[in-house]
Amino acid sequence: MKTPRFTLAAMLLVLLPAQAVRADIIVDWNARANATMDAAGPASSGNPILMARTLAIMHLAMFDAIDSCDPTFAHYLTGLSAAPGLSAQAAAHAAARSVLTALYPAQKNGIDKAYADALAGMPDDAARAAAIGLGERVAQRLLAQRKDDGSPGSADTYRPATSPGTYVPTALPVVSNVALRKPFVLHDVAQFRPGPPPPLQSKTWARDFNETREWGGAISPHRSAHQTETARFWEQLGTPSWNQVARKLSDGRAMPLADSARLFALLNIALFDAYLAVFDAKYHYGFWRPITAIRNGDRDGNAATARDPAWRPLIDTPPHPEYPCAHCAADGVAGAILEAAFGAGPLPSFSLTFGAMPGVTRDYSSIRQIEAEVFMARIWGGVHFRNSNEVGDMLGAAVGDYVAKTALRPLSRLPDDR
Repeated sequence: MKTPRFTLAAMLLVLLPAQAVRADIIVDWNARANATMDAAGPASSGNPILMARTLAIMHLAMFDAIDSCDPTFAHYLTGLSAAPGLSAQAAAHAAARSVLTALYPAQKNGIDKAYADALAGMPDDAARAAAIGLGERVAQRLLAQRKDDGSPGSADTYRPATSPGTYVPTALPVVSNVALRKPFVLHDVAQFRPGPPPPLQSKTWARDFNETREWGGAISPHRSAHQTETARFWEQLGTPSWNQVARKLSDGRAMPLADSARLFALLNIALFDAYLAVFDAKYHYGFWRPITAIRNGDRDGNAATARDPAWRPLIDTPPHPEYPCAHCAADGVAGAILEAAFGAGPLPSFSLTFGAMPGVTRDYSSIRQIEAEVFMARIWGGVHFRNSNEVGDMLGAAVGDYVAKTALRPLSRLPDDR
């Protein structure tokens, strides 16, 4: 059961003015950034941490550029002065373009075309040029600040566990160098490190072991066709899926430009920091995956578990330790940010489609419906245990709450909250 998010909602809730400016440009650039990363290939689009980093830098640059034109929130970096009357939209376009072309130079032509189209309806005058210059300067400051953040390019020094001369599988796990990476808001990657997984002799472990063995195998007499589809549908990575959810929920809403910029910036810096937090815990505890545990069920010291020598999961096991669940941490952090903005209750129905399952569309009417579905998908897929999902979700929610309370806060609330 999740903890109430009333405090977080209070931090994010900003009353809309009567004449709210449509914030479509934030959504448009979010979609453009995701398309850019897809075009860059699996090394980019298959890495949710790298994707969150790109989106966080871009949306923070857009946010700081917009807020420099009309200060409403605390900047991420110290704000640049802007002459009165500068176009916040032009500054945001320039900031987004500068970030994406710097990070994905091979995709420059497509980015530049989107940028030219965005500026086409704006007067080409000195005010526009000044706003563009402001956006470009803000972007360069963000890029410089993240240049040495340990991602990408930090050394992978993972040491496989073996004895001299003994073969072990040679595929290296991912993100083992998480300690070298710099969060956007957290003090360090271990700030929200949870306690350990359940002892192998415990009833909780036996419950989790047997649930995943029975429901998550490649062949399961318990799992329905719908549950199988759910497990495969939610193989989709957390960063692109939750950004799609944010775009869907933002579509058609009259949200002020600064508020929309803040929402997408908070979402992606929180996703990035939550991924670092969950991978810190994964490598700190090094807990085994279901395929390893179930094939060694006679060696865990628990009489309520049994070895299944040929057991295989429904979906491929990710190449990193099991505890806690990273998908669930992404759900917890995104749910915290998005529920605070759009509500935890019923929402107008929206559809999601993912490239992992072309032709499959699913409809949703609340954020928690998605969270609950992903939670079970990781068990039905045979790659996680229930306790790991619960802990991952709570870890993500804690990071989301902390990020929203700490970063990009409304200026009018700062004196009373300090």
